[in-house]
Amino acid sequence: MKSATLPVPGATLYYEVRGSGPLLLLVPGGGGDAGVFDEMTEILEQRFTVVALDPRGYSRSSLDGGPEDQHVSVQSEDAYRLLTHLTDELAFVFGTSAGAIVCLDLLARHPERVRTLVAHEPPCLAVLSDADEHRAMIEDIYTLLHTEGVAAAAMRFLAAMGGELKPPPDMTDLPPRTAELRARLAANAPLMFEHELRNLTSYLPDYPALARVADRLVPAVGRDSRGALPYRPAVEIAARLGRKVVEFPGAHNGIRTDAEEFAVQLIEVLTTADAGGEVTDGGHGSLG
Repeated sequence: MKSATLPVPGATLYYEVRGSGPLLLLVPGGGGDAGVFDEMTEILEQRFTVVALDPRGYSRSSLDGGPEDQHVSVQSEDAYRLLTHLTDELAFVFGTSAGAIVCLDLLARHPERVRTLVAHEPPCLAVLSDADEHRAMIEDIYTLLHTEGVAAAAMRFLAAMGGELKPPPDMTDLPPRTAELRARLAANAPLMFEHELRNLTSYLPDYPALARVADRLVPAVGRDSRGALPYRPAVEIAARLGRKVVEFPGAHNGIRTDAEEFAVQLIEVLTTADAGGEVTDGGHGSLG
């Protein structure tokens, strides 16, 4: 694994590179960083040059000033600059949760950089018919953060997700890299609730721009998320764009709880999409 940094307006991005082959950019969810993809990357790097980044303001990606509100357009420009820095060719892109929102904006703004995008459970709550209810829930979380602290905000957030987030494996003797990751994620959580959650969940995709390149978009959901809030926006976005939804292993955090199976299916989906075939979910029933 090689690590490097890239200066961008207002920040310095940290990223990691592994493997060889076509470039695959991995963008983590809110409060996450490159390390959340470690187990998946062990498989993905056999087929791709895998690039994973810490979004600006999180973990090892520093801001030029102090903490500040984060916006989808700024983060998608960060991803664009990183891709432009690394390759002249179109890249495969995978984003999960808030990272999927950033990647939807990247595809809409810079389709010339994206070969295929798999957008896994983007929490674009504003696209839902009951968006007002969810907007109030997000404001409740923000209020709890300031009145009762990050633990109370996190509990409210997890409850809103429908209780379907699967716990990670219980490891008493963590490898150093895993222990460092968990410490970074804990430090990132209050920043995510304070500076990112409201802006990203209120994001509305640029449907006209995405419609022009809809054949490059694979909306994805977690198989264990059915019936829960994280599942619904991807289904709505897919319907608006005439795309099928592909189910992946696990729930909203399947990239960690079901990393190996998730990575194998991601390779299959990207390979099929790149060959111009119809993407399915490996026999588990695509939804559309």
